[in-house]
Amino acid sequence: MNSTKVEQQRNKLRNRRIIVIGGFLTFLYVVVGIRVFYLQVIEGDILSKRASKQYQKSMKCQGKRGAIFDVNYRELAISTGVVEIGVHPKDVKNKDEKSTPAKRELAREVAKVLNLDENVLYKKFSADKNFVWLDRKVTPMRAATLRSLRLTGFEYDSSYLRAYPYKSLAAQLIGFVGVDGYGLDGLEQYFDDELQGNIRQWTIIKDRMGRIFDRQEVRSQGQHEGNNLILTIDSTIQYIAEVALQKSVEENNAKSGLAIVMAPETGAVKAIAHYPTYNPNSFNSFPRESWRNRSVTDTFEPGSVLKVFLIAAALESGLCDPEMIINCENGAYKIGRNTIHDTHEYDFLTVHDVMKFSSNIGAVKIAEIIGPQVLYEALRNFGFGEKTGINCPGEVTGLLRHYQGWKKIDNATIAFGQGVTVTPIQLITAISAIANHGVLMTPYVVQAITDENGNIIKSFNPGEKRKVIMPETARILMKMMNAVTEADGTGRQAVPVGYSVCGKTGTAQKINAKGTYRNCEYNGVFVGFSPAQSPELAVLVVIDEPQKHHYGGVVAAPVFREIVHEAFNYLNIPPSIPKEQLNVSNGIGEAGA
Repeated sequence: MNSTKVEQQRNKLRNRRIIVIGGFLTFLYVVVGIRVFYLQVIEGDILSKRASKQYQKSMKCQGKRGAIFDVNYRELAISTGVVEIGVHPKDVKNKDEKSTPAKRELAREVAKVLNLDENVLYKKFSADKNFVWLDRKVTPMRAATLRSLRLTGFEYDSSYLRAYPYKSLAAQLIGFVGVDGYGLDGLEQYFDDELQGNIRQWTIIKDRMGRIFDRQEVRSQGQHEGNNLILTIDSTIQYIAEVALQKSVEENNAKSGLAIVMAPETGAVKAIAHYPTYNPNSFNSFPRESWRNRSVTDTFEPGSVLKVFLIAAALESGLCDPEMIINCENGAYKIGRNTIHDTHEYDFLTVHDVMKFSSNIGAVKIAEIIGPQVLYEALRNFGFGEKTGINCPGEVTGLLRHYQGWKKIDNATIAFGQGVTVTPIQLITAISAIANHGVLMTPYVVQAITDENGNIIKSFNPGEKRKVIMPETARILMKMMNAVTEADGTGRQAVPVGYSVCGKTGTAQKINAKGTYRNCEYNGVFVGFSPAQSPELAVLVVIDEPQKHHYGGVVAAPVFREIVHEAFNYLNIPPSIPKEQLNVSNGIGEAGA
């Protein structure tokens, strides 16, 4: 009996234990079930996405950027395939995956392959970040070598590197591209939408070693490659201009120099040269001021070059003719409290000789004869004070105040190119109008846009802007400008052997920091075209702040001569006149501005 009770008590105790344990286990099952429900249903999407990031990645890549060619289809800017390599610092492992290699050892190993600084890599591997770029311009061969090390945590993305095979050639015009493939300056920026390739997007699937075993393209918009630009620039003439310009800047200890070569009949720009220049392959290694295309962004006072347009206005108005006599006051002429001076003391000169000898006083007298309105309207007609419309970025208008705001001294100084500012592209375009029988053209540097297969999708044809003077006036001006380059003219050093030249010198004062012309620097300028009988090329040369000499006929005219001579040899343009009939001087003296 007692044993039976004891057994019953034991069973009750066992049953209670089973109930407690069962209840506890049921409670755990309920908790786990709730947790599973929460993770699978409520948090399912979030966790699924988080997991997919471990093995699945969405990739985007800009299509290959279009090339930039010169007029003869020489490649000035191209895109080459590269690999962008990045790393997840917390995930890097060696090929055995058993341990994380020492950061220093890893840095040393990767540095040898990528030819990078070991210390820089060590800092990146030690960074407290989810992802860092190692190098975004790795050649496919180096990338393949690194892949063979089987290091996990590394990312390899295909991309393109912009390269400029001719380095600094026409750098300010072409511009450059940033690390993300977008144009940041020059034509690269201006035509960025055309040059950009379409975006490609795909999903890659990776194993736990970080190796890609599947790739699925998600979206692709038509052609992948960007369009190409075909320029009017001739790389040979560009090189000729840059070499000649550099020589003059260095010989005269000048601050800088600029030269533009244009086909006057069409407005097509054949060269835009700057010195100093820069290499767009490593643009960040050069000062920002060297990137600027100063032919369209900068202005200067043109000096005596503006006398060409003053006399054009005088002839076109009928108020003067080439043989009209001008009293040049023996070198000094007072206007109010101001005195205008000439380099040499002239008494009486014809309008023709005012141009030839670049008399400031003669120019002032002509401006007084025609009046401010005629001069202003002529300058506006030639394109000063407005943009030329050239198809490159950053163009400014220059400064030409309305004649109603001029004082008497303003009318005088503008006559010889002070008190008005122009851009280099305005000046060469205006001079080209005279060579083009009085027709002003719109300058352009891009002649066509083609697709990736070379088919033309857009053309930029020569554009006639307006007729600025009559052909007869242009013919007279050409004769006068030709006289400037005779043996006793201010531009005699501009004449290449075998060719005739129409041109004009300019020696323009630069306003100093105090806003005056006292003890100031100069711009030496020469602009003209050749051959005189049938102009093929117009050339502008500006030498900024020359120290050895400052006259335009000494520092700029020889650059014009060298550019024309070498370019005509290259273009097979035969000499126009026998050598013995030329008036050529190689001296450094000059009769005027």
